[in-house]
Amino acid sequence: MNTPTMRIIDLRGKRLTRAEMLAAMPRAEMGTDEATELVQPILDDVKARGAAALRDFEEKFDHVRPEHLRVPAEAMTAALEELDPAVRASIEESVRRSRAVAASQVPEDFHTDLAPGARVAERWIPVQRVGLYVPGGKAVYPSSVIMNAVPAQAAGVESLAIATPPKTADGLPDKTILATCAILGVDEVYAVGGAQAIAMFAYGAKGTEPQDGEVLCEPVDKITGPGNIFVATAKRMVSGIVGIDAVAGPTEIAIIADAGANPEYLAADLIGQAEHDELAGSVLITDSEELAAETQESLNRRVPRTKHAERVATSLTGRQSGIILTDGLDQSIDAANAYAAEHLEIQTADADAVVKRIRNAGAIFRGPYSPVPLGDYMSGSNHVLPTSGTARFAAGLGVHTFMKPVEVIEYDEEGLKALAARINTFAVSEDLPGHGECVLTRFVADPYDKATLDQQEIEAGLK
Repeated sequence: MNTPTMRIIDLRGKRLTRAEMLAAMPRAEMGTDEATELVQPILDDVKARGAAALRDFEEKFDHVRPEHLRVPAEAMTAALEELDPAVRASIEESVRRSRAVAASQVPEDFHTDLAPGARVAERWIPVQRVGLYVPGGKAVYPSSVIMNAVPAQAAGVESLAIATPPKTADGLPDKTILATCAILGVDEVYAVGGAQAIAMFAYGAKGTEPQDGEVLCEPVDKITGPGNIFVATAKRMVSGIVGIDAVAGPTEIAIIADAGANPEYLAADLIGQAEHDELAGSVLITDSEELAAETQESLNRRVPRTKHAERVATSLTGRQSGIILTDGLDQSIDAANAYAAEHLEIQTADADAVVKRIRNAGAIFRGPYSPVPLGDYMSGSNHVLPTSGTARFAAGLGVHTFMKPVEVIEYDEEGLKALAARINTFAVSEDLPGHGECVLTRFVADPYDKATLDQQEIEAGLK
């Protein structure tokens, strides 16, 4: 195969506006408009026909017609019993570390006392029912089961359902995924993939065969988890009917590196991300032209020797990837903040100083011994992260994803009385006198008699 040559985006000597810097960043095109036309009939059909539609779509897209759309408990038990002990130990260590971090993320309720008898409190309430999507595609992702389920469990979500495509001839999902569900104690698992799984979560699905029961799947309150363009589009389309974590685009890495970075590490890290998908973005940001050349030379040696060389080469040479050359570390940081990478590695002499200046990243991997795959599997952090530049305003998945802050207003008679006249004044200024009358009713005889209202307020001690 031809060795991949990454394109060069040369920012040296340029003073770019914010808009120009954003436009200079390499990006993949999502193509969601085309996907919408394909996804809408799937959503409509699952909503109307339930399990029958799910089986039809699984046969069409995944080339198997599952007898059991909900995976039988015995299949999950068998998958755990058959799991390679070394793989099981790795999964259990990942779960242990993820649970430790998730436990630390659980927010605490609090209250603020504003005056005697005047308190505003805030409770964090878990979402009641959540649908977790685990993709199939080019790889198997038991790690995604962990990253979705662990924070949901830590948040206190009482009902968890997982959907993942069937992968075997008998219509069941991958056994490692089933075993991971068993390790986590998640027993509601569906052999359903793609946009049809998102429809099932959003609308629920009635059963159509005896093994389905009357209701195959109840609707959820929130859907999380990554997926392909059709899954992402379906999530966007049902958003508002249910909550979603994000509309995920292709995965991506950016690396800020200076002249002292190891080009072999950089090349390996770029390849590691490119392995996911032909549309995956791999971006090196450096002020060292020599380092850029050395990294390219390392890529030329390494790419032909990796298993998914064709996929990697396609990704590295795509418009979504590239080497960004800068005038110095300041411009490298500006470029990284504009790119807002899902994964941002920092391999510079003073990594801590750079970390403090990063505003936009899904997750930051500090130093040469914190590569992205550490976070993918076992760092304890979560690998479900914002993509496509959305890290400028969005955060990765965590315990907070599965909780809602709800304010509790606790005023007694004294607390409300102190504000009653002012609330009425405010309400009248907005031409909403009924708001003020609602409050005044608790303290005056006739809040609707505007001629005597001022005197009533004085007599009631409101003024």
